[in-house]
Amino acid sequence: MSSGKILVAQGGGPTAVINQSLAGVVLEARRHHDVRLVYGAQHGVRGIVDEDFVDLTQETSHNLELVANTPASALGSTRDKPDLKYCQEIFKVLQAHEIAHFFYIGGNDSADTVRIVAEEARKAGYPLRSLHIPKTIDNDLVGNDHTPGFPSAARFVAQAFAGANLDNAALPGVYVGVVMGRHAGFLTAASALGKKFDDDGPHLIYLPERTFDIERFLADVKTTHDRLGRCVVAVSEGIHDASGTPIVAQLAKDLERDAHGNLQLSGSGALADLLCEQIKTRLKIKRVRGDTFGYLQRSFVGCVSDVDQREAREVGEKAVQFALWGDRDGSVAIERTGFYSVDYRLLPLEAVAGKARTMDDAFIAANGTDVTDAFRLYLRPLLGSGMPDAFRLRPAPVPKVLRRGG
Repeated sequence: MSSGKILVAQGGGPTAVINQSLAGVVLEARRHHDVRLVYGAQHGVRGIVDEDFVDLTQETSHNLELVANTPASALGSTRDKPDLKYCQEIFKVLQAHEIAHFFYIGGNDSADTVRIVAEEARKAGYPLRSLHIPKTIDNDLVGNDHTPGFPSAARFVAQAFAGANLDNAALPGVYVGVVMGRHAGFLTAASALGKKFDDDGPHLIYLPERTFDIERFLADVKTTHDRLGRCVVAVSEGIHDASGTPIVAQLAKDLERDAHGNLQLSGSGALADLLCEQIKTRLKIKRVRGDTFGYLQRSFVGCVSDVDQREAREVGEKAVQFALWGDRDGSVAIERTGFYSVDYRLLPLEAVAGKARTMDDAFIAANGTDVTDAFRLYLRPLLGSGMPDAFRLRPAPVPKVLRRGG
């Protein structure tokens, strides 16, 4: 018999719209008379194990709406990656608090946590519904057309490169922007949507789906710089050589590792600095600048896609509906229909958990340093309304007086 208690948590990297999903769960759940209490776990699964809960049933609808429009994780997040023993502790807490429905907003690691917890509940004969709600700026969840959080981050990347291109055109040189994406290049590829004119940057885009060769990279930069007098480059933090070794590991020393044992790719500007140094020293180009977007692209307050907001809210709402009406565990997935509209499906947790999607070959240009029109058509509707535009002067040259022959 259901206790009528719901628990929701947020895990992994924050996004600009993750609180829309939180609000979607809470507000939709409170509409159902079978739901008695809605709890939120502070700092994800760590908060569950520590029993660090807040009662969201007492939160006003108005304030929930304000929080929904605020980027980053309102409940706090965690980078813990639970194993079986950790998930067994999670289940003990859920059981002790008589939680009937567990909702976890996160990426593929979060989906795996939900899967293990659901299995523990089944083995114990405990009536728990466990739902994974998709979220990641990497856009790497399998079974999804795209993932909430990605469109807003992509909007930021497109606008940032549009601005960097204007700056680079005014003061020509080489600009290198490093974008998040360890294995999937969707976010780096979004830089292409900042282009308007044929000679706009980024002129070169390097994705982890393709092998990176430093010699070819330098040749590409030189060719572009010779042709245009400048070059704007978008690089994924996860670029690697033919053996799969990250390029930053080849060029840098004393790299940190995260809690999962992965090289810390986003915590410093090492890759941008090292690539810029290679350009300066080997190509002898004087004006070379680099940026690492880092955390800026995840929760930027002034750059949120309205499409992303709407869909992030709806995946939260649909999770509650699937749990209460469908009485199934699973992972909510976004399916594109028509030119642009979406529907929502519930996938088996094992179809999503621990798996990673990468960019389709059809989205990557044959030369490996650009995207195709298919990718541009895929991404453009996700960026939302009100995308800023850039314009150029139409110069009418005035005849020279002193330097007529110059």
